[in-house]
Amino acid sequence: MTRTVYLDWNATTPLADEAREAMLAAMQDGWANPASVHGAGRAARAHVEDARRAVGDLLGFDPRDVIFTSGGTEANNLVLQSLFRDGAGGLVTSRLEHPSVVRTAEALAATGVRVAWVIPTEAGRIEPGAVELALRDLGDSARLVALQAVNHETGVIQPVLEVADLLKRWSGARVLLHCDAVQAAGRLPASTWAGADTVSVASHKLRGPKGVGALATRLGVRVHPVLRGGEQEKGVRPGTQDPVGLAGFGAAATRARSGPERYAALRSLRDELEASLVAAGALRNGGEPRAPHVTNLSFSGWRGPELCAALDLDGVHVSSGSACSAGTAEPSPVITAMLGKARAASAVRVSLGETSNAADMSAARQTFLRILDRT
Repeated sequence: MTRTVYLDWNATTPLADEAREAMLAAMQDGWANPASVHGAGRAARAHVEDARRAVGDLLGFDPRDVIFTSGGTEANNLVLQSLFRDGAGGLVTSRLEHPSVVRTAEALAATGVRVAWVIPTEAGRIEPGAVELALRDLGDSARLVALQAVNHETGVIQPVLEVADLLKRWSGARVLLHCDAVQAAGRLPASTWAGADTVSVASHKLRGPKGVGALATRLGVRVHPVLRGGEQEKGVRPGTQDPVGLAGFGAAATRARSGPERYAALRSLRDELEASLVAAGALRNGGEPRAPHVTNLSFSGWRGPELCAALDLDGVHVSSGSACSAGTAEPSPVITAMLGKARAASAVRVSLGETSNAADMSAARQTFLRILDRT
């Protein structure tokens, strides 16, 4: 029987036991509408507020400033669409961002928003100096810088705190900093997104259920609703909350506070696999500093999706880019922005997780080398 090795933790993570147990408990007593004032509603509401506290603690924000969403994509959209709802102003971002930021920025540009696209280094980093040049170009129209904490394809850690300090010097508190921390929360310390005014996170990236996420905002930052309806989530995100999903999110967020230690232990496993593949001819995409569990490699003579399919047939699950971009004909826009389309066309992302072990990595290495030897 083929050994199955899951190495696509940046796409999603398996549900943690703690999250599953919390959800089962919430199914028993949290089935009512959390907006109802009767006893059943209050029981449901308790699960929502417990989760809010857990997510606030994980991100380092006051729970009162945590807004629940359907995931990281909605949280990112909420910030960008809210701040540029009048079709004016200036946004600084890059092609390294998640599609939920890049596509939204492109849509905003079509409405009249000035978007300054910062060119990344070949190592996959956005330099603060380049951000400053973009801000100077936008001048007084600048409203927001969108900078992810950790790149979803390369694992490169971005200089969020440096950019936050730059914004304070450059504009005081006028220009805000939004940080997509979806790939960082539960994997790296909170210092990775420190200084951001708004932070997005997704439950399913930290071993919680899919369909729930959050946007945390600094005190005084006002986010306007994109949807219209009820007054849930302080009127910012109308719609009945899911106490069951949020109970799982809360349990996963509590567990994720110790996640950086578990992920740090994966570095040696990642490095050993990476070194063996580089020795076999692969080229690494992305420099340091990196998250300890991710490597992105290009393989001459292969198209990324084809290599992923060949590996899948032998039980090794990896990806050729962001799961949100899967099925598109174009190569990874992240690697394209860093190193060009030819390099991107042959790129494969390998992302380890908490259950990855030495036996898994040995099996993955053997499978990679066996398939590469066919060319």
